[in-house]
Amino acid sequence: MAERAPLPAHFVGKSFSVATAVAHGIPRSRTRAQDLIRPHHGVRSPAGVVLPFGHECAALLGRLPGLAACSHVTAARLRDLPLPLALEQATVFDVTVPTGTRAPRGKHVRGHQAELKESDVDTRAGVRATTPERTFRDLASMLTLPQLVAVGDVIVRRGGESARKGVKKVIDAHPARRYRRVLQRAYALLDPRAESPKESELRVLLIEAGFAAPQVNHVVDDADGEFVARVDLAYPELKIAIEYEGDHHRSDKEQWRKDLQRRRRLEALGWTYLPVTQADLDDTTQLFSDLRGGIARRG
Repeated sequence: MAERAPLPAHFVGKSFSVATAVAHGIPRSRTRAQDLIRPHHGVRSPAGVVLPFGHECAALLGRLPGLAACSHVTAARLRDLPLPLALEQATVFDVTVPTGTRAPRGKHVRGHQAELKESDVDTRAGVRATTPERTFRDLASMLTLPQLVAVGDVIVRRGGESARKGVKKVIDAHPARRYRRVLQRAYALLDPRAESPKESELRVLLIEAGFAAPQVNHVVDDADGEFVARVDLAYPELKIAIEYEGDHHRSDKEQWRKDLQRRRRLEALGWTYLPVTQADLDDTTQLFSDLRGGIARRG
């Protein structure tokens, strides 16, 4: 059995590359001890310990060329950008290396070779990763248009006008034509007022289906000017409110009661209220039919 000599203090409770360990005088036999696991080739992590996501990313990069950077889904997770659940829970790490450098491969590593400028990379997440703007561009190959807009909405809401300009810059610099059209369409649909990814997806689905662009987070007051509600999406001239309702609306009893009261007040003011769930996003047929019926009734 491999000797379990104590690890140096700055290796305890962290992921690290074998190369880094050896460079610090740790014998290779120690890196094979049973208190360490092998999440990637050449990487070790403490067994039975759940580490922050960035720790494993940093250790993985430690065995790759210095210009490599976490990208795509991995960069999105590092920056807390919204992703579909299947990608959010993925065990594969995306890493991009500059053109001309061999892309890494492994059981849990998805390597990409692409143009990678230093301006496309930063360490705000504690590890080398593509910027939010570059990550948005890279995700065009992995997300639907509504999902991509949801990512972009978060980026421009956090970063303001400079982030919007940054997104435009990386789109214009995209070397491939394959995804440029969807990126340009997504850029045109970005709205920093959106406050949830599902709200963003719903807005895009409506617009792409031919409905007019709804107002985002529209405030409704009563006849006395008193605040009644702020609705996710609205057609104020038709008094139609469209709201995405996640599962927390059902599980939180207090929230459920507030939702009912809020809906009652809106309907008392003559508004048509259309609640939307994930099932409606998965199959929009009935939602669009109901919305068309509501519009027709409003003339």
